[in-house]
Amino acid sequence: MAKLVECVPNFSEGNNKEVIDAVAQAISQTSGCVLLDVDAGPSTNRTVYTFVGSPEAVVEGALSAARVAAQLIDMSRHSGEHPRMGALDVCPFVPVRNVSMDECVTCAHIFGQRLAAELSVPVYLYGAAARDESRKALPSIRAGEYEALPEKLAKPEWSPDFGPPTFVPRWGATVTGARTFLIAYNINLLCTKELAHRIALNIREQGRGPNQPGRLKKVQGIGWYLEEENMAQVSTNLLDFETTPLHTVYEEICRDAQKLNLPVVGSQLVGLIPKKAMLDAAEFYIKKEKLFILEEEQKIRLVVSRLGLDSLSPFHPRERIIEYLVEAGEVDGGLVARPLGAFVRAVGARSAAPGGGSVSAAAGALGAALGSMVGLMSYGKRQFEDLDPIMRRLIPPFHEAMEELVAMVDADSRAFSSYMEAMKLPKNTPEEQERRMSAMQQGLKIAVGVPYGLAEKVSGLWPGLKELARHCNLACKSDIQVGAKMLEAAVFGAYFNVMINLKDITDEKFKLVIGDYRGCVTPTKAHHNHTLQCALLPLRDTVVLAQVPALVALQFALLPLQDTLVLAQVPTLVVWQSALHTLLHLASTLTGTPHQGIIPTGTRSTIRSMIRSTIRRSIANTMEASPLVAQAAAQAAALTLTEHLACPTCSAVISKT
Repeated sequence: MAKLVECVPNFSEGNNKEVIDAVAQAISQTSGCVLLDVDAGPSTNRTVYTFVGSPEAVVEGALSAARVAAQLIDMSRHSGEHPRMGALDVCPFVPVRNVSMDECVTCAHIFGQRLAAELSVPVYLYGAAARDESRKALPSIRAGEYEALPEKLAKPEWSPDFGPPTFVPRWGATVTGARTFLIAYNINLLCTKELAHRIALNIREQGRGPNQPGRLKKVQGIGWYLEEENMAQVSTNLLDFETTPLHTVYEEICRDAQKLNLPVVGSQLVGLIPKKAMLDAAEFYIKKEKLFILEEEQKIRLVVSRLGLDSLSPFHPRERIIEYLVEAGEVDGGLVARPLGAFVRAVGARSAAPGGGSVSAAAGALGAALGSMVGLMSYGKRQFEDLDPIMRRLIPPFHEAMEELVAMVDADSRAFSSYMEAMKLPKNTPEEQERRMSAMQQGLKIAVGVPYGLAEKVSGLWPGLKELARHCNLACKSDIQVGAKMLEAAVFGAYFNVMINLKDITDEKFKLVIGDYRGCVTPTKAHHNHTLQCALLPLRDTVVLAQVPALVALQFALLPLQDTLVLAQVPTLVVWQSALHTLLHLASTLTGTPHQGIIPTGTRSTIRSMIRSTIRRSIANTMEASPLVAQAAAQAAALTLTEHLACPTCSAVISKT
């Protein structure tokens, strides 16, 4: 997939719509740039623009915007709540997709150098692009703000990285750099600016100084007042939302506000946010409140509600979550975005990709989806109310695996395509040959990694599938059978795709990580790799068909037993025999008469309960061998009872059960 960099320039104008629109137009009209968001703040007198594109395109887009700002923004007349030091105050570059941090550092260096040369303004580097440790933190560079620049620029230790060390009244100075995703997040309070700032000092990492650090790592904070909303805010920057998540900032500020008897009235996101940050917050509240939510859309809605993200303006996830915006702007949404018919035709076309790997991932996704479906069909119903806690635990892994395996459909196709592209590289000189070979080997490793990950994911589903079979709605037995079969196909597909690519990899250390593949030609010899072995383990049992009723024998005949790993010393599965024997013995005990193959009508409710219990126990016992075997054996038990019991009424009860 194409390289994608995010650029988030902050311009010191938040009220003049003509200026705001002119800067936005300069960005959107730059070839290769997609403007995702424009967030203007009247009180801060600042507008945050977010756009994405290739590394080269975003540099051009930022320069185009800066040229317009130089004509329309005069810093000598600027005032606002937000700290600032220039017309283009800060311009970070952020890796989004297939881009390293080093490439974003290069973007910052090129942008800074060209901006300084074109406009003759001082430019500083910060974050990962900083050349000096003391300049890594933005607040350190911006200390004193615009008003302190004349004195600051005269000091040798504050000489800019690019441009003249002279004060430009109309422009000020610009800071550019590279960083990970930053979340600008403000919490609303009905209080004074001073009280909001007091809380900000408590929670921000810098605290009140070196001797009084705050509680939250990688968090910047300040308190200010929004005149247009008649409320205060604790304004924060989350420099690393995985170190300190969004919900942690909100909860900590709520805790301090409660101690001061201050009401919190929602919060506000400025600019865009990664989807993971929202989903992490959702998981926190789901766990805290013991909720059961699976769908991504509902999880996002929960976070909007709990954090009050729509308190100042409507929060539209499709316009505020960066992944959604990037996906919406892409012409090719990948294989999974196509209709089923188009995907099938793509597989059937005269092309190496998509192939068996993508089909295996699709099969696995469908298998996991059926597991999720069977669980949901057994959840939330009055007759299965006692199963709700079990289903709450069993369903999420299948739903999560379904989403991950769907993503692997495209991942496998891209992985193989990268190998094919490497094969097309020139090989005329020794250097070109070496470069081509290196790219091909890297492509093969990626091509192995995707199916290997598929096997790991499916391997983790077997225990849950076995437990699901013990408890699920019996009306869904065919669905769980199909699901097990789809997961089986996915594992074998993963195995074959690992094997065909692993043999051509020359990196012996990599092979040791994956496993010693030598001598392994078919799954029957798959002892080389723990992950694949574990994934294939539930499929390794062949059932001896002697004495099994014809209908069940037909089911087993349809299984690809030639590909099933045979486990020596596995006893013949004759659960149906024990089920028949147990039920007839119990019937004899209940009636006090010797068993004649007939069960009296008066005990049919008791027998029906026993039959249901026995079928479930049959599933549970035989699931240890194979998910498919379990259902077939349980069905055999019921069928055999129906055939052998002579009482018509009881036979009807058994059939109904």
